[in-house]
Amino acid sequence: MTRLLSEFARENEVRYFLISFTDLFGVQRSKLVPTQAIDAMAVNGAGFAGFAAWLDMTPADPDILAIPDRDSLIQLPWQPDVAWMAADLYMNGQAVEQTPRWVLKHVMGKAAAQGYRVKTGVECEYFLLTADGEQISDGRDRASKPCYDQQALMRRFEVISEICDAMLKLGWGAYQNDHEDANGQFEMNWIYADALVTADRHAFFKYMVKAIAEKHRLRATFMPKPFPHLTGNGCHTHLSVWDLPGKTNLFDDPNGKLGLAPLAYQFIGGVLHSAAALCAFTNPTVNSYKRINAPVTASGATWSPNTISYSGNNRTHAIRIPEPGRFEFRLADGAANPYLLPAALIASGLDGMEHQRDPGDRHDNNAYTDPLALETVKRLPANLLDALRCLEADTILTPILGSALVSAYTKLKHQDWNEYSTHISPWELEATLDC
Repeated sequence: MTRLLSEFARENEVRYFLISFTDLFGVQRSKLVPTQAIDAMAVNGAGFAGFAAWLDMTPADPDILAIPDRDSLIQLPWQPDVAWMAADLYMNGQAVEQTPRWVLKHVMGKAAAQGYRVKTGVECEYFLLTADGEQISDGRDRASKPCYDQQALMRRFEVISEICDAMLKLGWGAYQNDHEDANGQFEMNWIYADALVTADRHAFFKYMVKAIAEKHRLRATFMPKPFPHLTGNGCHTHLSVWDLPGKTNLFDDPNGKLGLAPLAYQFIGGVLHSAAALCAFTNPTVNSYKRINAPVTASGATWSPNTISYSGNNRTHAIRIPEPGRFEFRLADGAANPYLLPAALIASGLDGMEHQRDPGDRHDNNAYTDPLALETVKRLPANLLDALRCLEADTILTPILGSALVSAYTKLKHQDWNEYSTHISPWELEATLDC
């Protein structure tokens, strides 16, 4: 018999539970439920008005009910009287098929039906800013090449160590922390896991980093490009496909090129084939395209791709193969939805494996200083509108991800683009006021 959540609460001195779901724009929505009510809520769900979140709903729609997934239960290390659970959404007894977590589970089910188990890991870059969000929090962090800077890293030891200690306590297998390529930017790494586990941890990590930063009177941001002269926030994703028990890495082949099996190259071929449409999910904001189409930064490189290409251990391309058995997808940024990012990647990869798509030759050039001709590689979308149009024209992702998701997502993202388009920026006034 499954243990009641109230029993867990009594044993661990938990007073409240956050029942949380992630909407289409990656915003976490929650209800704070006292322990006395959690057992009933775990069965019946916490009620939300879907229109109040970024979901394609109206005020006339019935309540959505968030049923928490007990397997995702996390007791907040920095506030142990509160526990967090990711939830799945239902309306009128049916799963809400436009919701990101459901979509990921749906795509993973398709993979499982073919005998595949997908494992992922993410590298979530973020900035630590002043409480008002206007500048980096460390005024002494001004080096032109600040990556791995020991002094700057240790000046933020209290924040970084608290986040890392929390991951260690949660059993995520945290193994390193570093100052990244931009001033005020950091990255923390933990071991890979099944795609849904990593997605839940990714969602929680973003909440945890922001909460602990606020505790230290700072502000953390995963915004793709908060400063025009600095490297942006990526969310590099590592992926491998295993047999269904999860014991054999099907991407690993000692005799394959760079240690990858043909299946891995077919998966990569699928990702490259759908890359332009994928951008709508992996680079989901207006600001995203100021990272992947950026001029050289103060450090000398943007560290983000600008072409649909793959390489060996070369960080200037969209896909890197750092070692046998896996590849790294470097296109995604910090705004990527923790659930839609892996869902879209897996969807494109399933297509690649099914149709045995050939990724072509890898390119080992420095894409920044020695770019390839457009006849050789394709460019990434120039902006969010281009990416949305690519997604709408795509015939591969929608059948796998589901029309409910793609229709709702593109509708809301077009609204987002239209709102941005009506905004008058200071640049426009300076450049055209006297025209």
